[in-house]
Formats: sequence, structure tokens, C-alpha cells
Amino acid sequence: MPALALGIDLGGTKIAAGVVDAAGRILGRGHRPTRPREGWEAVVGRMIEAGEEALAEASAGVDDLLGVGVGSPGPVNPQTGVVVEAANLYFKDVPVVRALYRHYRRPTYLEHDARAAALGEYRYGAGRGAANLVFVTVSTGIGAGIVLDGRLVQGSHFSAGELGHTVVVPEGPLCTCGQRGCLEAVASGTGIANLAREAMERGEAPVLRELAGGDPEGVDARLVAEAVRRGDPGCREVLDQATFHLGMALAGVVNLIDCDRIVIGGGVAKMGELLFEPVRRTVTACVVATARNVQIIPAALGPDAGILGAAALAFTPPQLTPGS
Repeated sequence: MPALALGIDLGGTKIAAGVVDAAGRILGRGHRPTRPREGWEAVVGRMIEAGEEALAEASAGVDDLLGVGVGSPGPVNPQTGVVVEAANLYFKDVPVVRALYRHYRRPTYLEHDARAAALGEYRYGAGRGAANLVFVTVSTGIGAGIVLDGRLVQGSHFSAGELGHTVVVPEGPLCTCGQRGCLEAVASGTGIANLAREAMERGEAPVLRELAGGDPEGVDARLVAEAVRRGDPGCREVLDQATFHLGMALAGVVNLIDCDRIVIGGGVAKMGELLFEPVRRTVTACVVATARNVQIIPAALGPDAGILGAAALAFTPPQLTPGS
């Protein structure tokens, strides 16, 4: 049997596992609900259950695995294999790698979920062929992963990629991190929905009000995009500001690291050109002349990016993954 890896994508509501070969084919899958309120030991138990399900579907055994990779919300410490803190999981200083190694007895690796997804897109998705890649996920929050010259950038404190907590609007909307005006507060799916609700309540988003049936709780980024397509002025203003701030943040990244490709994934990326066209326009206008040909394209792997990226940790030389 060819070399295989087990990739586990740990999320706040669900766990997805996959047995992956070196070409990036998922040969078997397993899923479990996370149920984080039951404690971290129970969550790890369900990670193992999902992994066993994936192995069974792939007709593979533990001895067929080169290793096990995990992408988790963070911050995480890949070197110690510990999830330092993950609010949506109620995790604090959880030794995920040690717990999984006790079961699998295979080399086990931990990475932040956004960085793992970046590695997945780089190896198997829209990032293939890029020399220097930035992957950005724009969903309920905003995260990023950076691959430079084939190396996944983790940072001195394993915090590289926290693009969502770049302040872009001083004294702007409150972010979940406690700061005001973070990119995540104005350009994530959650931020877009919050600002659109405010516009609706001010009477500036009549189309959105109609689409939502007058219920602010029914507003999400998908509905905001539909309202924009139907000519809603308030939602257009919200989305214009969101894409402008996202574009400005990405322009800063391009100027700093001179990447040749930016891949954007996550639920908000499903807006398509409503998102991509203004972001490209802003980036092109704000980067140095030599960087204006940077590609900004949609992610290719969808929800499989986390599984594939986690599995890729086991196929990647150890010097690229200090947690090994």
C-alpha cells in the first residue's frame, strides 16, 4: 500500500478526518460532532473515532500511516503539540499531540487550522505552482497562512497569519479579541452581517429588510450579497467598505513579503466577483509597481483544505514542522 497520512480537521462544531495519499487523494473519511462542552478528553476521543472511521473506509491500518496531522483553532504550539487556547473548544493548554500519539503510535503533528489549510491549498489546490503563497480564509472570522519558498511560516510565537486582528478602522467596531476596528470586525462574514443589520435598523437597507422578513437575526453575509445584487444601497456600502479594508490589508501583506499568489477561501469567498473584483482593484492600486501582477484567486479545496493540509504535515520534511 502507498504511503498514507491521517489528517484531522478539528472545528468548533464538527471533526473531519481523512486518510490521504501523497497525491492528495482522500481515500477514506470520518466525521464526528465536536461537543466541546464535554471536555477535551471526550473531544480527543471523538477525533480518534473519526480517524478510525476514515481508516476503515480506506481499508487501511495504523501501520500504513506515515503520520497523523491535526489542524486546530488556536493559538497552538506546534513545537510542544499543545493547543494553547481555543475559546470555541473550551481548550486551554490541551496536549493534543501527546493524547493522539498514545493511541496511534505514529509521528503526530499539530498546526493552526488556517495555516494547515494554507499548506493544503499550496500542496494540492489553488496554490500549486506558486513560489510564495498567502492563503486567507474569510468566514465567521478571518485567518491566514503563509508559505514562503515552500516553507510554512509559523512565526516566533507560532502566531503568523493573524490577519483578522490587524486594525484597519481605529476606534471602529468592537472585535471578539477586545480591540476595536480589526479587519475581522468589518470584513468577516460576521462583521459584514453585523454592519448590515445596523444599516437595516437605520432604514438604509430596504432590500435586505425585505429579504430577511424584517428579522435582524435572519441576516448573514450570504443574504447581504443577495441584497447587493438586487441594488440595496446600504448593503452596497457595507460590502464596499469590507472589500476595501480587506484589499488594503492584503496590499500591505503583498508589499511586505512579495507573494505571487493570494488564495481566498471561506464562506464569504462564495460571493465570487462581488468580493474578488474590488479586492483585486484595491490591491493593484496600493502595492508597489513590481507586485501588481499578484494573482488573487478563489480556493480550490473547499472544506477539504483542512484535512489535506493536516495530512500534508506528515508528508512534509520535519524541518518545516517544528511540532514533529
